[in-house]
Amino acid sequence: MKVLISDNLAPVGEKILRDAGLEVDVRTGLSPEELAQVIPAYDGLVIRSATRVTAEIIQAAEKLRVVGRAGIGLDNVDIPAASQKGIVVMNAPDGNATTAAEHAVAMMMSLTRNVPQATASMKDGKWEKKKFQGREVTGKTVGVVGIGRIGRIFAERAQGLRMKVIAFDPHMPKEIVEKMGVELVSLDELCRRSDYISVHVPLTPETKHVLGAEQFKLMKPDAMLVDCARGGVVDEKALYEALKNGTIRGAALDVFEVEPTNHENCPLLGLDNFICTPHLGASTAEAQENVAVAIAEQVADYLLNGTVVNAINVPSVSAEVLAHVGPYVTLAEMMGALHMQIAKGGVEEINIEYCGDLAEQTTTSITVAFLKGLFSPILKEAVNYVNAPLIAKERGIRVVESKTERSDDFLNLMSVKVRTDQGENVLAGTVFGKKEPRLVRFNTFRLEALPKGPMLLVYNNDVPGVIGRLATAIGNAGINIARMTVGREQDSGRNIILLNTDNLVARELLEQVRALDNINDAMVLDLP
Repeated sequence: MKVLISDNLAPVGEKILRDAGLEVDVRTGLSPEELAQVIPAYDGLVIRSATRVTAEIIQAAEKLRVVGRAGIGLDNVDIPAASQKGIVVMNAPDGNATTAAEHAVAMMMSLTRNVPQATASMKDGKWEKKKFQGREVTGKTVGVVGIGRIGRIFAERAQGLRMKVIAFDPHMPKEIVEKMGVELVSLDELCRRSDYISVHVPLTPETKHVLGAEQFKLMKPDAMLVDCARGGVVDEKALYEALKNGTIRGAALDVFEVEPTNHENCPLLGLDNFICTPHLGASTAEAQENVAVAIAEQVADYLLNGTVVNAINVPSVSAEVLAHVGPYVTLAEMMGALHMQIAKGGVEEINIEYCGDLAEQTTTSITVAFLKGLFSPILKEAVNYVNAPLIAKERGIRVVESKTERSDDFLNLMSVKVRTDQGENVLAGTVFGKKEPRLVRFNTFRLEALPKGPMLLVYNNDVPGVIGRLATAIGNAGINIARMTVGREQDSGRNIILLNTDNLVARELLEQVRALDNINDAMVLDLP
């Protein structure tokens, strides 16, 4: 079998693939047209961030069985197209966690001590000792936005520098964060108290521009911001104004909303109190070797032995088991993503009950799929079918499975209760026919909804005219409603409406919907 390495990969990766008995070609810098021409000959493709594996590339691939990304991010891979063609997509999510955290520390120290500015001054023939006076980080408070795997490592390094660490993460239980010696606070409190703020969250609808003009106004005048996570989490226009006007003292970015970036699309580059690097968070020899080794071993193991590790789109189960429970794996991932998006507070316990004929099946892969779906909205590509149970364990989440052969209303039923530190939600789903997933319970509401793709969830009073006004508002905004499901709560006078839409509802339209008569609340959902 043949494997193509189309991006720069540490040599050890190529060696592992060859030693496993695979034929390997290294052809970097291919244009999309060139890649489409050569891809039919290959069983495996190993990439980093440069190669774009589009639907057209996947369509041209005749033998391709696996795409391996040496790193975390998979924005450059059309995962739905790969899944539809039966191509496994893998990544290496753990290889660069330490490197990314260390780079954030380096940026914080460089910003504090004016290292880049002083270097440029000296190379310009100057000796401006007084101009570049810095300060100590010892005793200062650093706020960590996102206390997951990388944020946790950064917090440990900051504590080693004798800094006080506080954190904002609405999805982490308070007890787990406190065990790290870190105080869990709201985002507003973090902004007010921090001398430094370091960002460690993926880019999601929830985190886009989570640090913007309102947050900068809350910060101390001498506060400094570091983002080595993802471009778009920080509102760059608002940051430019905050730095230019002296609202905050300085900022350091390794990631940008547009990459590669330049002076034309990023005015931040013209400010003296701003320092930057070109997305170097994972650029160390150790990290590149780690991800090269991991992805090469995974690709070789899959092509030669059929073993699936760190797959984004395929659970690690045998084909025989998957044939029986595959539709419920899909349903479970959808329900997990829905649970996380409606949850308030950090998840503490998950109770999954399998009812009817489903109770007789091996359900481990279904539970894992639910966990992957649960964490995907907040962790994106950093979670997969292999590490999802480990992430749940790291976060102190108790997962309880139970089975019963009795199922009153359906032949098979999967019911999941998720308890957080602020309440609980119960969802239940089943599969119609052979592979049609349906959500049949939403807390106290009974319904029959397709939990897939962009959706709008609406809570409303059960009175005439609500659906008409809602549909009109959405239609006037140019959003097509593909499906509408109404769930009624008995004797309460309340309904929920679930709309499947062709596109995600924008924030401005969401506010219009919330303002309509007899609508109590609404939220946008995005399910796999």
